[in-house]
Amino acid sequence: MLSYSHEVFFEVATNLSFSKAADILYISQPAITKHIQSLEKHYKISLFERKGNSVSLTSEGKILLEYVVKGRELQRQLEFDISKQKDLQLAKGSFTLGTSTTISLYVIPPVFSAFHQQYPNIDLKLVNRNSENILKALLDHEIDLAITEGRNTITSVKYQFFLTDEVIPVCSAKSSLVKKKNIAPDELKTIPVALRERGSGTLSAVTEALQKCKLSIADLQHKIVLGGTEALKNFLLDDTCLGFLPLRSVARQLKNGELVRLTIPGLTIHRSFYFMQRRGSEADRINQLFIKLATSHYNKKL
Repeated sequence: MLSYSHEVFFEVATNLSFSKAADILYISQPAITKHIQSLEKHYKISLFERKGNSVSLTSEGKILLEYVVKGRELQRQLEFDISKQKDLQLAKGSFTLGTSTTISLYVIPPVFSAFHQQYPNIDLKLVNRNSENILKALLDHEIDLAITEGRNTITSVKYQFFLTDEVIPVCSAKSSLVKKKNIAPDELKTIPVALRERGSGTLSAVTEALQKCKLSIADLQHKIVLGGTEALKNFLLDDTCLGFLPLRSVARQLKNGELVRLTIPGLTIHRSFYFMQRRGSEADRINQLFIKLATSHYNKKL
C-alpha cells in the first residue's frame, strides 16, 4: 500500500510545485517538504532538482512517479473490489472526472447526483478545463475519465460515443439582429461576434462549421474573446452582438425571451461528446459504472 508521503510526492511531481501541492492537500509547505525528505531518506535518492522557485523531477523521481501512478490505480481498484463483495452499492472508492465547461455545467450535474445516490461511498470529484487541457490532465493521470467534445488523433487514449450536442447562433432580444429573418453566411463578415477562447470545444465546432461555408474564424469581426460558456452568455445578455453557444446552455434564456436564436441558412453546428480513457484503463470498474449510468440517464431522455 502507498503511504501518505507517496500521495504528497504525487501532487508535487504532477504539479511541479510545493505550494500547489500544499493547497491541494490542505497542509503546510513545511509539512510537504518533510514528507518528501522522508521518501528521499527511505530510498536514499534525490527526487527533485530545485532551481530558484522552480522544481523538476530527477531521473530517480521520474521512476518513482511512474510506479506511484500505477500504485494509486491499483490501490483504488483494490479498495473498490474488496468493498463491493458484500454489496455493490456499498462499494468504496474514488472517481475523478474531467470535462469541458459546457459538459460540467449542463450535462454532468444530474449524472453525478444519480451516481452518488446509487454509490454513496464513492468519492466524486469534477475537474473543469477546456477540451485541450482535459486531454493533458487525463494523460498526466490527474483524472480517471474524461468527457470531451470531439476526438483527438492521439493513440494513447480510447474514445466512446456519449451524446450529440448542438451549438447555435444567438443574440440579445434587444439586438437589431433580431429583425433579420435570415443571416447569410457571408454577412457574418460584417457582424460583430463574441467568441470562446482558443482550445475550447465550442470554438472548434464553430470553426469546422464555418469552413463548410468557405469561411474562417479570421473572417469574422471579433468583438471579444471570453473564456467560459457562462461568461460568453452573460456578455451576450448585455450586448447586441452575435455569439455561438451550446443549445443546452441557453435553453432557459431562449424560453424566457432574453436571448433569441438566429437563423443562418447553411450553417449547422453539431458535435459529439465522447468518453475518453487512457488505453489500458478500459476495464477500470468505477469508470465503467459511471459510463453505464451516464449513458443510461441520457438514453432515457431520448
